[in-house]
Amino acid sequence: MNIPGKIKSLKSALATRSQVRKQLRGPAELSYAIADSIALLDRAAWTALVKDGGFFLSAEYLQSLEKVLPLNLSPRYAMIYSAGEDCQPVAAVYMQLADVSVAQLRPEKPEPSDGERAGMLEQLAQGTRQRILTCGNLLTFGQHGIAFAEGVDRKLAWHGVAEVLYRVRQAEKLAGKTHFVMIKDLHAPYLEHAAHLENLSYRYVETEPNMVLALHADWRNHDDYLGSLASKYRGNVRNGIFKPMDEGACTLEQVEDMAAVQHQIHALYKEVQVNASVRLFDLVPEYFTMLEKAAGERFRCSVIRQNGKMLGFLISVADGQTSVAYHIGFDRAAAAELPIYLRLLHAGIADAISMGCIQISYGRTALEPKAALGAKPQPFGILVRHRQPVLNKMMKR
Repeated sequence: MNIPGKIKSLKSALATRSQVRKQLRGPAELSYAIADSIALLDRAAWTALVKDGGFFLSAEYLQSLEKVLPLNLSPRYAMIYSAGEDCQPVAAVYMQLADVSVAQLRPEKPEPSDGERAGMLEQLAQGTRQRILTCGNLLTFGQHGIAFAEGVDRKLAWHGVAEVLYRVRQAEKLAGKTHFVMIKDLHAPYLEHAAHLENLSYRYVETEPNMVLALHADWRNHDDYLGSLASKYRGNVRNGIFKPMDEGACTLEQVEDMAAVQHQIHALYKEVQVNASVRLFDLVPEYFTMLEKAAGERFRCSVIRQNGKMLGFLISVADGQTSVAYHIGFDRAAAAELPIYLRLLHAGIADAISMGCIQISYGRTALEPKAALGAKPQPFGILVRHRQPVLNKMMKR
């Protein structure tokens, strides 16, 4: 064994890493414009940068979102430019600051019934707060936080993103400490380019995968999808999902005027949201109407009714050629008797086909029923950095 050679190689690797860390901890040769509102930035430059970034980075959507953001979220924006006289746009960055209580990191609990101690613990959970700076959009899943100009040096651009997050975190000290910085939801090819940020004590944490269903080009409706399934699975759908819904006098409809039903939609959303293990925010009813107006023809909201009563909904938005099926809610009591959730997943297929999409992004929850549709897992992860160095070391890749 060539021990001296291995020691020399190790020293060289450590020296290289030290040099990379030193370079990243210094300022990048870039310029920045950072703002609290999209209206304060160069609209034309932002639009040019995000032209391939999809709906969720569009200035129209982000400006509309500002008016209906959950009360504990506030937006931040940045434009990154090359240094020097030419000052060309390099990247657009969307961020959200979240003020989160410990109580939001567990399912919502009913009023305490076991005395004063339970009440005190709940008060403590509500009063213990963390501030999280997120590069991305907490209201969606996917990489909706960064758009790069074509042909830019990706390592330099990611250095710029890290510097933007540092600058925002430092500026926010006036309002209190920012405990976590998070870059979400990274997947190929973004992860490869962002990996060197681990030299800045960012740690990669793999999350549950995003479930993606590919749609065949020759499918014109949901019946075509069903026809592509093996007879056994097709029978399971018809007998296990569609038949009980028909026997229960349930109908599937499209919402034509969200403003008229936004409070019903919000109530069903809350029935699901209160049982989530992590609830970083609470949407307001007006949010759903905003989304319908901002997305226009790219918006679908399928609802299930029984004798006129709304039992569930699924909202899908066409983001380029991907249908993002990401807001869902249903009556939990009714869902104990009827396969409402599964029927809504199938409604998402019909909606995606009607919008001309080639795939559906179903998100990270309920992996098994989505896999039963034919959806495949897409690896997702986040880069996280805590203000305490010890905790950064504990978050291993």
